[in-house]
Amino acid sequence: MSDTVPPQPGIMQIALYEAGTSHLAGRTDALKLSSNENPFGPSQKARDAVARAVHQMHRYPPTDHAALRQAIAEVHGLDPDRIICGVGSDEIIHFLCQAYAGPGTEVLFTEHGFLMYRISAMAAGAAPVAVRERERTTDIDALIAGATPATRLIFVANPNNPTGTMVALDELERLARAVPQAILVIDAAYSEYVSGDYDGGAELAARLPNVVMTRTFSKIYGLGGLRVGWAYGPRAIIDVLNRIRGPFNLSGPALDGAEAAVRDRAHVDHSRAENARLRGWLAAALAERGVPSDTSCANFVLARFADAATAEACDAALRDAGIIVRRVAGYGLPHCLRITIGDEASCRRVAHVIGQFMAERARGAAL
Repeated sequence: MSDTVPPQPGIMQIALYEAGTSHLAGRTDALKLSSNENPFGPSQKARDAVARAVHQMHRYPPTDHAALRQAIAEVHGLDPDRIICGVGSDEIIHFLCQAYAGPGTEVLFTEHGFLMYRISAMAAGAAPVAVRERERTTDIDALIAGATPATRLIFVANPNNPTGTMVALDELERLARAVPQAILVIDAAYSEYVSGDYDGGAELAARLPNVVMTRTFSKIYGLGGLRVGWAYGPRAIIDVLNRIRGPFNLSGPALDGAEAAVRDRAHVDHSRAENARLRGWLAAALAERGVPSDTSCANFVLARFADAATAEACDAALRDAGIIVRRVAGYGLPHCLRITIGDEASCRRVAHVIGQFMAERARGAAL
């Protein structure tokens, strides 16, 4: 017999999640473009709110998150009673799997989807099912075809990470209606970066009984270190999730910082506009240097190379120059590098280094 109590079946088959690299050995000036963080950081109003909150750290935080839910509801025109807050949207993904998946059930997601979908499904004892994409874009017909009577959850990141591509909301509605026995979870972590009036799927979550939208404060709001996310959906589903949510899952500083951040629309608008400008510039600059990418609707571009060896060599060249980007072989894209959109100086630096790399590669091939 083992000397230790064994974990639940399947737990040890979960591959550990690997976050984007943060440091380079021997360097203190590394440029981190591996985790899709806002280069402008959080708004000053959020910083001030957190600074004030530290004076109350001896107090337990509220368990109902009422003030933050109200702020989110006012900004987005939602019902606060249909909002749940979590430790990033990751925790809410985990809640959904814990509450609705389990042994004998299946959880669907796209082949290049966020790694936490597989991890949370397996942690709940459910079978993770990856469905093919079409040219790195969610294929609704493939998801419908991949669903079975055992399907309980379908995760679709829109825009998707790490591809940056997205599909129309009417296509997502078609998916939800075609698989009524499952909850469609629209992961809208990057929705604030989408141009136009994209609501992340909020209207669908308000209207359909099997749609939930998840959001995060880690991206455009610049609060990745505070770990705050939220979801919107039918009251019945939100009620279920609240029954397994820890009563004090969010700290006082996190709640206050997120509330101030969501109300600071000027900071969001500035971050969105600068991201759109620099995203377009970087994508064009890389294309001119022989590195294409799909049209991205998020705060990163997925740079495509001829093969995995070239992507790895380019990553090494970037690291030698003190630049950290994200290798995405774990997402089934070994020939790609995901590059966060930084400020203007950062984007120009990335384009310069990749341009030099591609030129040297071409010269070597010509010899």
